[in-house]
Amino acid sequence: MYVPSHFEITDLSIAYKIIKENSFATLFSQHDGAPYATHLPLILDKNHLCLYGHFARPNPHWKDISKQTVLAVFHGPHCYISPSWYETNRAVPTWNYVTAHVYGSVELIDDEHELMMSLNDMVLKYETANSSYRLEDIDPNFLSGLNKGVQGFKMKIDRIEGKTKLSQNHSVQRQELVIEKLEKIKDTNEQTIASLMKQNLSH
Repeated sequence: MYVPSHFEITDLSIAYKIIKENSFATLFSQHDGAPYATHLPLILDKNHLCLYGHFARPNPHWKDISKQTVLAVFHGPHCYISPSWYETNRAVPTWNYVTAHVYGSVELIDDEHELMMSLNDMVLKYETANSSYRLEDIDPNFLSGLNKGVQGFKMKIDRIEGKTKLSQNHSVQRQELVIEKLEKIKDTNEQTIASLMKQNLSH
């Protein structure tokens, strides 16, 4: 990923936060000699520096993924920045965004207990606190049958690149103008980018 120094994330805790808050990722590798991607949730295990996930077994992506370096992309909030918001007309449109790229190697999970642990962690992450759904309440025979339809894996993290493009290459005055305009747009992405820009200015 192209990361100019003023957009680079050097604090791993910020990258981990992006990964946890935007955990529906895109996993890239080579399959049959061509680029291949799968969209799937990945759960971060900071203690063991790995990501857990699972493929639908009919998806051929998993069959040769353990033999190569792979890339998981976590897409954070993003939005268009209009040059009309600046104090000058000598400007061009751009895009502000937050992302984390994780590089590593994949190990397939064949142990059913480890697979169940990773699936349970995923359910606990996404189910609301007051949800009545619990994986341990599902009939074990039914669950075992379902597990045969997925291929679990863990991705050992070798390297993380993080990027927060939040107009840091512009003057404080211009950043404040952008924030003012974004805060008037009620979409979630614009509101989140405005909030992140304000946080960045306050540091």
